[in-house]
Amino acid sequence: MIGFADLPVRENVDGQLRRVGIEVEFGALSARQAATAIAEELGGAVAEEDAHAFAVEGTALGTLMVEIDMRYAHPQRHQGTRWGRLGRNWAALLGTAAQPFVPREMVTRPIPVDQLYLVDQAVEALRRAGAREVGPIAFGLHFNPEVPRLDAETITGILKAFVLLNDWLRQESQPRRLSHRLGFGGGFPPAYVRRVVAPDYWPDLADLMNDYLAANPTRDRDLDLLPLFLHLDEQRVRARLPEEKIGKRAVLHYRLPTARVGQPDWSIASDWNRWVAVEQLASDRERLERVAAVYLAAAGKPRGWAEVSARLAFET
Repeated sequence: MIGFADLPVRENVDGQLRRVGIEVEFGALSARQAATAIAEELGGAVAEEDAHAFAVEGTALGTLMVEIDMRYAHPQRHQGTRWGRLGRNWAALLGTAAQPFVPREMVTRPIPVDQLYLVDQAVEALRRAGAREVGPIAFGLHFNPEVPRLDAETITGILKAFVLLNDWLRQESQPRRLSHRLGFGGGFPPAYVRRVVAPDYWPDLADLMNDYLAANPTRDRDLDLLPLFLHLDEQRVRARLPEEKIGKRAVLHYRLPTARVGQPDWSIASDWNRWVAVEQLASDRERLERVAAVYLAAAGKPRGWAEVSARLAFET
């Protein structure tokens, strides 16, 4: 079994153990079947929100949500469109029809990082119940770690480390299927990456957000900072993206398209440990600047950058 690595900064600004929300997508099971399987494994009771969304309350992980990842199947949560919104019966039928094509997802509340092993227990329960990856799409794994500090230097350091290591992160996630390879978020623009990793790029929060929004006016990034920036300055984000669907949260939203619930012994630990490696590089300013200098020395992205960046970041 793979262990869960410790974050370099384990506590938040209040001295409490940092928390992380997890989202794991899967197919083959209905949301009801999946919720029942999790309740049997982790304890708790299943409460129906609608035909395709269930809360599993009172588990060892607190309350979990299990639902189909399709907003129109949950009409009670949104205002609908200019053509109106579906009633509960039509929404239930739509969710049923969409099940061969749309993943279900298990979503945890923010949990202390020392409880991540319990997510693997829930995944194992789903696997034993028959959950697996079926269909043409990628099945995502999302981490939403609490930001250790909300200052510009902390956020900028993590962003620098992420863009420098993203080739390695993508390679190590082993996206075997075409849907996995296509399921990664859009890459950060090369000119933006070079700006971010420049040695003198340590902006204040306002400039950090302005630069990000100008270069990345989209949720389609592996590391999506829009939820965090919306939390920090909603007016600034909404002035640029008035209609974008963004959840306001003080987290770093890291998306992977490679949840493998149906694979025996698959664990979220490997992907979590790679995220920890990003934070470790961010916390080592001297090494971070050394990796960035090698990147900037090339006219474009250096050849074999996944291997080069990992060697520079991790070798002693």
